[in-house]
Parts: sequence; C-alpha cells; structure tokens
Amino acid sequence: MVPRMDATPDLPRPPRVPVFNMPAVVTASVGILVLIHAVRQVLPDVWDITLLLDLALIPARWTLALDPGRAADVLRAAAGTEGDGVELRKAFAAYLVADADGMPWTFATYALLHGSWAHVLLNSVWLAAFGTPVARRCGAWRYGAVALAATVAGGLLHVLIDPLSTVPLIGASAGVSGLMAAAVRFAFQPPEPAGPAAVPWQRPVPTRLQTIPELLRNRSAVVFLVIWFVTNLLFGLAALPLGLSDAPVAWDAHLGGFVVGFLLLPLVERIGRR
Repeated sequence: MVPRMDATPDLPRPPRVPVFNMPAVVTASVGILVLIHAVRQVLPDVWDITLLLDLALIPARWTLALDPGRAADVLRAAAGTEGDGVELRKAFAAYLVADADGMPWTFATYALLHGSWAHVLLNSVWLAAFGTPVARRCGAWRYGAVALAATVAGGLLHVLIDPLSTVPLIGASAGVSGLMAAAVRFAFQPPEPAGPAAVPWQRPVPTRLQTIPELLRNRSAVVFLVIWFVTNLLFGLAALPLGLSDAPVAWDAHLGGFVVGFLLLPLVERIGRR
C-alpha cells in the first residue's frame, strides 16, 4: 500500500504579531493621557476650567508668586496682546494677580492635559514611537524619570522665556521631546546582531550610547536633529498653532525637554547599573 502524501507540509507556526507592541509602562502612559482627555469631554464646563487652572502651567502665576511686585507688568502684558479675547485675557490676568499661588505641581501636571483630540493623539503617537525604545532599554522607572525631568525642564524654560504670559501651557510634548532625544542617543546605530529566528520587534536595542561626536558623524542622526530643531523654531517664531489647539506651539518647552532628555539618559543609565 502506497502511503498517502500530504501536499501541505507541517511548517512551523509563524510568531503572532502583538496588537500593542509597546512596554506596559508606555501603554499605560498613552492610556492615561487619552482617558484624561476623554473624561474632560464630559465634565461640566466649570469643573473643566477648575481642572485647567489647577493643573496647567501658567508662567505669569509663577512670576507673581516669586515677585508680587510684577503685577503691573502682567496686567500690562495681557492688555497689550492682539487678537480676539483681549478683555478675557485682561480679566484672567487680574484673577492671577489676586490669587498669586505658584502651585509647584503644575510643572509636571500640565503634561496630563491637552487642547484637542488631535493634540492628545499626536502626542500619544510620538510617545509610543519614542517612549517604547527608551522603556525597553532602560526599564519603567528610568523611562519615567527621563519623561518627568524633561517635562519639568520644558515647563521651566517656558516660564523663563515668557514669564508674563497668562496662556496656560498644556500637553505632553516636552516629556515626549525628552524621550525622543533619549532615543536619539542609541536609535541610529546599526542594529545588534540577532539570531535568524528573531522577528523585528524582538531584536535587541543597541547596548551602547553614542557619544555626541559620534552622533555628529552619524548622517541619519544629524538629519533628524536638524529637522526637529528647524521645525520647532519655525513654528515657534512664527507663533503658529499647528491646528492642534488655539495656542501657538510651545517651542521653548519642547527645546527644554529635548535637551534634558538628551543629556540625562547617560546619567540615568549609570545610576541604574550601580
């Protein structure tokens, strides 16, 4: 009796592609940002405004908390702004003068709020793209430390550059910029060798950070850095809102977060190895 031949050989089952190919801490970060914005959509206006006042970073509030004598400067700056809503900005400036509390937590919490769905979704996409390699390389707490430090640094630089502004600063862009800069330190290196069975999302990240001279010799890294800086400066100097919210792009917050993330990652890694 001739044995029956199976026309379809028993091939190994291909690996299953994960639906969310991100570390848990990055998935949680994105989920928190989206959830907060979704909740804000159903809050009464009074509650939402209160949340904004309590969590957003307002430069003039810090200026007044540190130097109450600059109240006249804040009022004059609000009155001198152009465009619609001048009276509203003047009234808000008067409110800040009457209640000059710095609220130190706002240097971090402003990153939890966003101006629109486009704003939060764009930040979530960039967070997923650049937070993932950092979290995989460094672990959850170092990822969080870099993101938090970049957020605080971005807010601080924004306050220093525009201390009389009464426009609330919101958005996770500074923290995302810090994670982006941290990823630049290793993401543009050639990939580490992997076994033939390794799938793309299982390939190891480079084990060594590139030094600044090495980055400057890396054409891909230089092109990325130039595009990032030029784009931020153009939108910032032109005061364009980019369609994500009514406020212009906070290029200074992005810059502060980027620089801190770029410089902090090597230090965080050294501390983690001790």
